[in-house]
Amino acid sequence: MHISTSSKLLIPALALVLAACGADAPADAPSGAAESGGDIVEATIPVSGPERHIVAFGNSLFAGYGVDEDASYPSRLQAALRARGVNADVANAGVSGDTTAAGLQRFEFTLDAQEEKPDLVIVELGGNDLLRGLSPQETRSNLDAMLAELQERDIPALLMGMRAPPNYGPEFQREFDQLYGDLAEKYDAALVPFFLESIYQRPELFQSDRIHPTEEGIEELVGATVETVVGALPEDDAPDEPAE
Repeated sequence: MHISTSSKLLIPALALVLAACGADAPADAPSGAAESGGDIVEATIPVSGPERHIVAFGNSLFAGYGVDEDASYPSRLQAALRARGVNADVANAGVSGDTTAAGLQRFEFTLDAQEEKPDLVIVELGGNDLLRGLSPQETRSNLDAMLAELQERDIPALLMGMRAPPNYGPEFQREFDQLYGDLAEKYDAALVPFFLESIYQRPELFQSDRIHPTEEGIEELVGATVETVVGALPEDDAPDEPAE
């Protein structure tokens, strides 16, 4: 979606409203550097235990718009988990431009396509609903259906929340911001209340489109959320064995 040059939205508001627009973002957005964030994924604990299969299901914030494939959030999350000794395999199921409705359409197919039943599914959607002005009720309904499907399959879920900016009006903002917590409580899902919390006020961690994180920004997101991911994984009762 085109943003007028006369727009008075600040960078933080743009990050909130437009995060994960993907398909409509400038094609020449550069990748950022990951030099300062690399330390968080240096392996210090031997990887052990059975493989934990995680599906990262979302939009361009997971797909890795504007960065190398190995710098995407799912890829860096896998490295961070393994640095903590977790034998993690994180599948990148992010599709740039996805709304919650588009995500719901491919959700069951994505789950069915996994070779093994996931130990955890991370759901990160809603930014494009804001971009397109979709109602919070529609966003809630679509996410509800996804979490219900995971509950039916007995797959733990982690929900990555988003926030609506103030210029959407207090009623819209309240309804949108509340839906993630409500759904997490309803389905006993783990929750990151606002996925971009650690970077949205730091414009230097966004690409030139002021929408998508740089590689360094992605490292910051991983560092801020990896412990929540670890906590969302079901307990492993199998004896620890060093991973090859």
